[in-house]
Amino acid sequence: MEVILLERIEKLGQMGDVVNVKTGYARNFLLPKKKALRATEANKSHFDGQRAQLEADNLTLKNEAVAVGEKLEGQSVILVRQAGDAGQLYGSVSARDIAGGLTEEGFTVTATQVILGHPIKTLGIHAVSVVLHPEVSVTVDANVARTQEEAEIQAKTGSAVLSMEQQEAAVADAAADADAAAAALAAAEEIFDDGAAPEEAEEAADDTAEAEETQEATDGEEE
Repeated sequence: MEVILLERIEKLGQMGDVVNVKTGYARNFLLPKKKALRATEANKSHFDGQRAQLEADNLTLKNEAVAVGEKLEGQSVILVRQAGDAGQLYGSVSARDIAGGLTEEGFTVTATQVILGHPIKTLGIHAVSVVLHPEVSVTVDANVARTQEEAEIQAKTGSAVLSMEQQEAAVADAAADADAAAAALAAAEEIFDDGAAPEEAEEAADDTAEAEETQEATDGEEE
């Protein structure tokens, strides 16, 4: 079916474009949502007569969306959910949940404006797109955690809070890295003490610097 677009539609075209779409898509979405008109001669004439006003109205709405987007961009909404130790939710977070959280923060956002490829089913911080206007979209963070406290930790670290088992494994890995770094430092110092050749000394210096960086990073993880 041929239709005249009344606004920009992603992957279809701009306002005023005449495009061919599937009949079901037109009847179930474009036409009832007033995003397009049937491309009849009468409608084409009507659109041409109203085009200037439609473009002016669209520009006003776009500017309003830009103003809201400047405040909404980068916002984070905390969603507390039950989850297992591996971070899998006992349920999921939907577009409606995110819209509701943003509304509680003072933003008027509907579920249809929140773009999710699929429901969120894991703990962590998830980037979500919010469409404020056909030409304006922003990104917000859905911070999904078991508790408010965990959400605050995730906001600082940028990753999901680990289970106790995973934390213990991470500590063990950090300890192993610390041992390896200490061994490398000791070996490098021994080379210097023995009066190594210039080439060996230079290589040892590089190893020492790398080992020190590893040691510092490991100390940070253990803290």
